[in-house]
Amino acid sequence: MPSISFCDTSRMIGEVTLDQLRVLMAVAEAGSFSAAARRLRRVQSAVSQAVANLERQLDVAVFDRSTRVPRLTEPGQAILAAARRVAGEVDALRGLAAGIARGLEPAVSLCVDALFPLQVLVALCREFAAAFPTVALRVDTETMSDVSARVLAGAATLGVTAPIAVAPGLERRPLAPIRMIAVVAAEHPLARLRGKIAGARLGEHVQVVLSERGQAGVPDQAVLSPRTWRVADLHTKQALLRAGLGWGNLPAAMVEDDLAAGRLVAIRPAAWADDEHTLHLAAIHRADTILGPAHQWIVDRLATLCAASASEPVKASEGRRPGKGAKAAQARVTRERARSGKRAAKAAK
Repeated sequence: MPSISFCDTSRMIGEVTLDQLRVLMAVAEAGSFSAAARRLRRVQSAVSQAVANLERQLDVAVFDRSTRVPRLTEPGQAILAAARRVAGEVDALRGLAAGIARGLEPAVSLCVDALFPLQVLVALCREFAAAFPTVALRVDTETMSDVSARVLAGAATLGVTAPIAVAPGLERRPLAPIRMIAVVAAEHPLARLRGKIAGARLGEHVQVVLSERGQAGVPDQAVLSPRTWRVADLHTKQALLRAGLGWGNLPAAMVEDDLAAGRLVAIRPAAWADDEHTLHLAAIHRADTILGPAHQWIVDRLATLCAASASEPVKASEGRRPGKGAKAAQARVTRERARSGKRAAKAAK
């Protein structure tokens, strides 16, 4: 088979127009040339001529006209798919240009603290996609002062972090608080204690702490135990706590399912008041930044969605003995340990 050069392809395609592609799409969707003509409010001969010109320029038979109702050929189906992609890109380009003309940003960048509730972030992105379909969105996750650093550097226009990590030169808007809960695995020794737990007792066990990656960041917060394991992300912290390797704070929304299922149990450190570890986050941006419509929309929706999330109750209470779910989890762990011991003993014989 002879090869086809770029120049040959260009000569075959010729001056294909967007109108021809839209006529092709109309005929395929309406089922006939006459129905497409009515939809486009044109005479049928104009529709037929547009398709014929397209076929001649592409040097491909798009429709099989041997039957009463024209049907797409196999190459025609591929061309129709390509036409839809081209028309979609053109529509997106027009929407983008129209938005820019009225002051809408072409892109939005947001950096949130690792403690920010994931379900709130997903809800925000879902609403954003519906409200601003032509605006590109970038979302990053960092820890405390790293959020401020990205906003100051211009890598993100908006950020969400704790006030303690807000650097000079940044404007902030308070958001609804995030409730933090101290938890341990159901089989952890602290899970069996009722009421408030003294600091000395907590100090006997490892506390898993979310820590900044850099040395110049915000100091570790809410540390009570001299025995600490430090991690840089919440999912690692949650996994270690589920495994019974220590105790620590997690956002209430993040542990709701674990508490309900009995995988984790809430505890009450005596050194903390009941509302002491309610985390207050804030939306931040550079003081010299003028927020466009899409960025301002995000700030407003963040406040609303965070308030709605904060009002939702958590399906577990602190300071109680492990419930049925926790006891079942403990029983499963005990059975698994027993089975592991039997397998080890059997292997040693």
